[in-house]
Amino acid sequence: MKVMIGSKNPAKYMAVQTALFDLELNDCETIAMEVDSGVRNQPLSDKETIDGALHRARQALVENEDAEFAIGLEGGVVLDSVPAFTVMVCNWGALVTKDGEEFIAGGARIPLPESFKGELLAGRELGDLMDEYCQRKEIRKHEGAVGIFSEGAVARQQMFEHVSRLLVGQWKYSKKKQA
Repeated sequence: MKVMIGSKNPAKYMAVQTALFDLELNDCETIAMEVDSGVRNQPLSDKETIDGALHRARQALVENEDAEFAIGLEGGVVLDSVPAFTVMVCNWGALVTKDGEEFIAGGARIPLPESFKGELLAGRELGDLMDEYCQRKEIRKHEGAVGIFSEGAVARQQMFEHVSRLLVGQWKYSKKKQA
């Protein structure tokens, strides 16, 4: 079975591969490809992040029509979501099948420094802010903001693994119901 992944970011495609293996879909051929999210580089709401994940999955499936399904994963931020915390990281995923079914799932969210809000509203990406904040490069391809601010308790790949498991689990349940 062929599965498309709508990103070449290692935290994302390794998350999907791990989830497929953990859910005993070991015989899958996974193909990671860079596709546009269809939303701004830094999504600023749950809706925009979901739209980005769906667009990635749909685009990846269009690029390889013989795939069983495609998964798109998108990280974003939510502003003014909870009164006590005005900037939260959010993560969403989408699975789109060759038959047109679509599934979504969301991941963990934790607060970000309040000082990030103005920069995010000005168009800066969270990944760039994190690199500057931590004085390191490519945090988005490794532990991500969730890994930094949880002191490594949950890394970005693990969070996307959880989302990927939810997506694949929904797909498996749907297939079982149809049988």
